[in-house]
Amino acid sequence: MTDAARAAVAAHTRHVDGFPEPGVVFADLTPVFADGAALAAVIDGLAAAGRESGGAAGRESGGAAGREPGGAAAPAPGGSATVDLVAGLDARGFLLGSGVALRLGVGTLAVRKAGKLPPPVLREEYQLEYGSAALEIPAEGIALEGKRILIVDDVLATGGTVSAAVALLRRAGAIVERVSVVLELEALGGRGRLQELPGGPIAVSAISVG
Repeated sequence: MTDAARAAVAAHTRHVDGFPEPGVVFADLTPVFADGAALAAVIDGLAAAGRESGGAAGRESGGAAGREPGGAAAPAPGGSATVDLVAGLDARGFLLGSGVALRLGVGTLAVRKAGKLPPPVLREEYQLEYGSAALEIPAEGIALEGKRILIVDDVLATGGTVSAAVALLRRAGAIVERVSVVLELEALGGRGRLQELPGGPIAVSAISVG
């Protein structure tokens, strides 16, 4: 990931003690996304993962992207896109995923929380600390078979949501090998969980590790 992206995250992240519970320091990325230059740097950093093959997990850097005369996003000088589609996870992954897709010159897919899409849908349930949740994507209208997909989200914590998204997209026939995030909470073990998924491990690209 780019040095500019790391610097932007470090400069603008708001740290809140005791939220959502005592003993926890919450990293609020909202100010990062609200600053134009910081957001652009973060999008460039996340998009770098879309120019790399799956391989081993890493935190690599990438260059800034340009635009073609017609206004469509062109792959950055660092290399052409190695993915066909960017999947953003509900909800901040939508914001980031759209920007990354534009940088790479590909489309974006919103992976929604349950109940937000009309049927038919493909659904993947997963367990939370207290209860369960589910992710959904349209079951028709988007051809995912054989498509190489980069998953984008703001934070990687335990890896539960990303694991569910991987399972969902792979069940639809997509090829998923990498997730790109702004912040990885290393102590929560998400990276390790993603190395043990059925169908193969997921490489993690993180701009910042906390």
